[in-house]
Amino acid sequence: MPFPDINPVAFAIGPFAVRWYALGYLFGVGLGAAYGYRLLANTRLWHKGEPPFKAPDIWDFAFWTMLAIVIGGRTGYVLFYNLPFYLANPTQIINTLDGGMSYHGGMIGLMLAAILFTRSKHGNWLSALDLIASVSTIGIFLVRIANFINAELYGAPTALPWGVIFPTDPDHVPRHPSQLYEAALEGLLLFLVIRVFTHVFYSLRRPGLVPVSSALAMGSAALPSSSSACPMSSWAISMAAG
Repeated sequence: MPFPDINPVAFAIGPFAVRWYALGYLFGVGLGAAYGYRLLANTRLWHKGEPPFKAPDIWDFAFWTMLAIVIGGRTGYVLFYNLPFYLANPTQIINTLDGGMSYHGGMIGLMLAAILFTRSKHGNWLSALDLIASVSTIGIFLVRIANFINAELYGAPTALPWGVIFPTDPDHVPRHPSQLYEAALEGLLLFLVIRVFTHVFYSLRRPGLVPVSSALAMGSAALPSSSSACPMSSWAISMAAG
């Protein structure tokens, strides 16, 4: 199956280009914040009727999370993926136009931001992690779709009819569109599973339970696509702006 002709640039205004990848992050945080507002406003979902902070504070928290994801993701990439290069070229550390964001670094930054922000509001930081786990699948779904548009993080070769020939693949062979698998399983399906946890089993009343449940469910969701993975489909997310 040939790769669909999708321009990674969503639109451009003069020399300023807005890419689908950036929109995936922006809408992931924005829609996640909107859904988070609804969760926070529904106090009966939370332990003793007390969410980690008040619903209107979610927009300040969204700003914190965006900074944390970018700073943590970039720091993680620099430290864990190409440190010798950045030690020799320190001015390139802040240059993300050539790609370079670490999923794990971004997640660590996000968790630290949640803990610090919630402590400033005198809330339960475990409940804040519950909130993140409840809304983060929205961003995972959108960013994985953007990964597909960027023709990155593709899977192993396959003879199945839906195998895609990615233009960035040096071997030019049909491969599993693992980005779409992950968008469906770790994004859409996991969102629905967590929704059942929070609104049927009231897991938010047990601070810290939702992230554990989410991690177990994500591990289960990853198993069906594990055989389609390759080194390029690791959890490290590349911000391939070029």
